[in-house]
Order: sequence, then structure tokens, then C-alpha cells
Amino acid sequence: MPAVVIANNGDVPEFEGRITFSVFVCVVIAACGGLMFGYDIGVSGLHLIMDLNLLHFLYIAMINSADAIKFLQTSLLHFLYIAMINSADAIKFLQTSGGVTAMDDFLKKFFYQVWERKQQAHENNYCKYDNKKLQLFTSSLYIAALIASFLASKTCSKFGRKPTMQLASLFFIGGVALTTFAVNIEMLIIGRLLLGCGVGFANQAVPLFLSELAPAKIRGALNISFQLFITIGILIANIVNYAVGKIHPYGFRISLGIAGVPALLLCFGSLAIYETPTSLIERKKVEQGRAVLKKIRGVDNVDLEYDSIVHACEVASQITQPYHELMKRESRPPLVIAIVMQVFQQFTGINAIMFYAPVLFQTVGFGSDAALLSSVVTGLVNVLSTTVSVALVDKVGRRALLLEACVQMLITQCIIGGVLMKDLKTTGTLPSGDALVVVIMVCVFVAGFAWSWGPLGWLIPSETFPLETRTAGFSFAVSSNMLFTFVIAQAFLSMLCHLRAGIFFFFAAWIVVMGLFALFLLPETKGVPVDEMVDRVWKQHWFWKRFFNDEQVVEKGAIEMIHPHLT
Repeated sequence: MPAVVIANNGDVPEFEGRITFSVFVCVVIAACGGLMFGYDIGVSGLHLIMDLNLLHFLYIAMINSADAIKFLQTSLLHFLYIAMINSADAIKFLQTSGGVTAMDDFLKKFFYQVWERKQQAHENNYCKYDNKKLQLFTSSLYIAALIASFLASKTCSKFGRKPTMQLASLFFIGGVALTTFAVNIEMLIIGRLLLGCGVGFANQAVPLFLSELAPAKIRGALNISFQLFITIGILIANIVNYAVGKIHPYGFRISLGIAGVPALLLCFGSLAIYETPTSLIERKKVEQGRAVLKKIRGVDNVDLEYDSIVHACEVASQITQPYHELMKRESRPPLVIAIVMQVFQQFTGINAIMFYAPVLFQTVGFGSDAALLSSVVTGLVNVLSTTVSVALVDKVGRRALLLEACVQMLITQCIIGGVLMKDLKTTGTLPSGDALVVVIMVCVFVAGFAWSWGPLGWLIPSETFPLETRTAGFSFAVSSNMLFTFVIAQAFLSMLCHLRAGIFFFFAAWIVVMGLFALFLLPETKGVPVDEMVDRVWKQHWFWKRFFNDEQVVEKGAIEMIHPHLT
């Protein structure tokens, strides 16, 4: 594969263009895919660890039995989502607020045995009941999303990013309709499968769309808008759940039905946005691609960027089997990074941190409103901290945010683990002073996660693959996220039961590994156009350049003339 030109200092001139209103509109509408997913995460509550919420019941019952009844009516979901979220950044909040599974009407309708057990279960602070039927039911969404991400890769390449987002919204709308009007468990499961297809298609298409549409100098900020909308969706869902929790007998149907609103916004809004120039040129719509590029950049002189895209498409057109290409030695660097980022995102320990958040808020003195308060507080921390990532990612770079967050999360994990190991026994509660310390540490941990491994776990894989393997490679990232979410879902309860407070130190050890990986093996991609990652990033990295042969490696200082505009 011939290399694009790089200047003597390893740089190329910046592409011309400005931030246009067209780009802003496209970003907001596409990011509704994140709003759609985030709202579903926060509202559905159809998840695996139904019985974990019994801990809250006992905990509050020990303090005030009347409050326990009220609390159960408004806060079942905070433990349900511990192991089922598509992305770790989502894990952190859904577990802390009430969802439809907090509503007795929903449980009586679909999971009567779980509702009965909820009323009388007895358990300790670490070992919880498991509901295998619900675990399998929940996993259906992620298995569907895993498979759908590979199908979405084909759709992205053949039909474009925009139609793939539209398909995602249609799948999601169908899933919302079935779950909202479900009369039996079969309808719920089929609805969850359709929702999973929507998740797989959206998570495949939206990050790629944003990375290809955005100017290189602000690509990180615009891409993270997807993550920002996820956090906003979760926060909105938490509030909706609380508002409709006392509406009988159909409050849960209102919550589930509102999930269709962001899907409708994406469905109809996507009719008004542009396809990415890269996708158009890749599918031989060259002049249309140039015209769109001029519109989104707001300038007429787009020759430099246009020729760069054309060259990338010419190289990509020579590849007929992108998945086979991914298995080649030179494709390993971005593939390894994409998969490892998803693994590390799941192993930050965000689920363990948020497991105890509502209990800790209640201990500090927030009574039966602890679940709502913890979800709102941590939700606000999540949203605000994600905006920090938007503001800084293209200024300080990806690696700086990841490394700083590793230090921040490591310290907070160790403090929380130490306090719980010392003072939280099998039964009983934390002293209020210790609980206040842990609540603060939880917020600090969430902040660090929200501006680093949460959003960057999606951003980095979406921008590092060359065009010829971009959709196929990113499908591996999406499917890896689904797979390891499923793994954590199945393993977390047993780990918690056996390791107890030691689970925080387990994840702290992983954070050390993550930090070392980011320090030595993760290249910086700030400001590099997506179609020049191979030559300006991978072939210049001290470790990854060895995966390219001598003819492929572009030594610093060399210039190869590919197009006259690139000199």
C-alpha cells in the first residue's frame, strides 16, 4: 500500500475549513443515537440482577421499615444494571436509579416469583441472589447487539453510515413498541432482541459518522458528543422513572414508551443530514462527496482533504475481504488497540464502585430518596465530566486524559476498598463518616472515568483504522464491548461474593495495567486526519511500526508524491 505524503517534520498542512452549522446539525442529530441508547439504559430495568436490590430492602428495613417499602417502589434498578450495560460508561449510573423493574406492576406482570422473593428475601452485603432467567433475558440484548454489529459493518460499507443509523432507529422503535405493549415474556424478549439490533447498528455507525464528518482538529470533541448524549439520556431516564413510578398500573409502560422519542428524533432527523464524504467517495459517488465536503467545511478549496480521501478510497477499493485483511500483520495495531480499549473499559471497576452508591447516600442521611439522589448526583457528575472531555480531548490529547484518570481512579478504588474492607462486614452498615468519604470518592471516580476511559473507549477505535478495514475493525470494537459486558455480567456476582471488598483492589490492579498500556503502547491521535493514521501514527510508533515491512514504513523526513495537492 503506497503511503500518503508527510512533510519533513512528520506533519502535513492542515486541511482548510471551519466549523459550520451543517456539521453542528449533523452531530446533534447523529448523537441522538447516544440519547436513544442512554435513555434505554436508564429506563428499561429489564436486567439480570433483579435480586441485588434486596440488599437495599434489608438495609433500609434495618433503619426504618416504612421507608423500606417506599424505597422499593422507587429504586430497584440501581443493582440490576451492574453487569449488563453496552459500555462501561453506561454501567456507572443505571445501577443507581429506579427503572421499570422497580415498579411492582411490572414485576407482577412478568416476573411474579421475583416480586414475591423481593418481599421476603434475606441476604448479606456481598452475596446476592441470582435470577438466571433474567440473566439470560438480559443477555439477549447484548448477544443481539454483538451479532448486529457485524451486520452493521456490511451495511455501513455498502449503503453508508446514514442509512445504517436509520436502520438502527427503526430496529429500536420496533423494540420499544414490543416492550411497551408486551403482554407476555415472549414479547419482552423479542423486543429486547430488536433493541439489541438497534444498539449494535447505532454503536457501529454513529462513532464512525462523527469521526469522518468532523474536522481533524476537533474530531475528539465532536465524537464524544455521542457519549455525552448517552449520559444525558441516562439522567433523563432516571428522572422519568421516578416520576412515573407511582402511576398504577401502567407507569412502567410510559417509561418504556418514552424510549421511542430519541429513536424517532434519529429516524426523522437523519433525513436532513449529509452522508459523510468518505462514505460517498468510497461508494463511487465522487462528485457528491466533493460537494458535501465543501458544504460541511464551509470553503471551496477542499482539494487537499478531498485528494486524501480519494487516495484512501482507492487503497480501500483494492481490498475485497476486509475481515481477512484485519487478520494480516499490518492490521494488528489498530485491531489490538480497539479490542483492548473495550476490555479495559469494562475492567475499570465502575460497576463495583456504583454497586454501593445508593446505600452510601442513604447512610449519609438521605433516607428513602437515596436512590434518586445518588442517580441524579452521579448522573450530573457524569454529564459535567463528559463535557470536560469534550473541552480538553483535542487540546491535551487522548493519552493525557487516560493517564490522569488512571491515577485518579486508582487512588479512589484503593480508598473505597480500604474503607469497606475495614468497616463493612457481612451484615450491618458503614459509619456515616466513612460513608461520606466513600460517597465523595465515588463522585471523584465517576468524574475520572467520565472524561477518560468512558468516552475515549469509543473515540479511539473509531478513528484509528484505515478506510479499507474501518467498518470491519470497528465492528470488532463494538462486538468486543458487548462480549466483555456479557462476561462481566456473568462473573460479577460470584466475584463480589468471594472477593467482597477485595473486588475494589482487583480492579485497582487492572487500572495499573491500563495505565502502563496507555503510557507505552497507546499512540496519540490528536489532530491527525482519520485517513492518515497509518502513516502518521502507526508507522511512527516505537512499538507498532515493527508490524509494517520496510517498504511500508515511512521514515521520518521522507516525502512520497502521491497527489500534487499533497506536496
